[in-house]
Amino acid sequence: MSGTRPVLHVLCGKIASGKSTLTADLTRGPGIVSVSEDAWLATLFGDRMTSLSDYAECAGRVRDVAGPLVVDMLRAGVSVVLDFAANRPEERAWSRGLAEQADARALLHFLDVPDAVCLDRLRARNARGAHPFAPTEAQFHQFSAYFVAPGDDEGFEILHRPYR
Repeated sequence: MSGTRPVLHVLCGKIASGKSTLTADLTRGPGIVSVSEDAWLATLFGDRMTSLSDYAECAGRVRDVAGPLVVDMLRAGVSVVLDFAANRPEERAWSRGLAEQADARALLHFLDVPDAVCLDRLRARNARGAHPFAPTEAQFHQFSAYFVAPGDDEGFEILHRPYR
């Protein structure tokens, strides 16, 4: 790898705000990989996640395994798109901690998309059946109730991506 510092790209946005699409865009170039929470959760625990508490338990287990892997990749000079939930300060702090362990740059992409647009996208995505996570509208609202927009005091370089 070149002498440039690797980047940990962290994605913050509600369900169906475009995080997976942005992940695909960011990983088109060389030297960058993605690690997707949805893919790991669906493969390992899909049939066990029926509630928010189930999700929290399973997501914690995935983070326990994925975190050290992400740090190792960053230390090896590979930039990583961490397509994990980063919608609350404590989730973002975990991500930032990975970047700090690896002495990598921490870049937070904030996808600021209105709920109505997310819900339209969610309906279309669920109808296609191509995404590993297919929440209901009720689950969208349940998860969105915990969303906290990122603040400048969280230690990230923030790239605000407003909906256009």
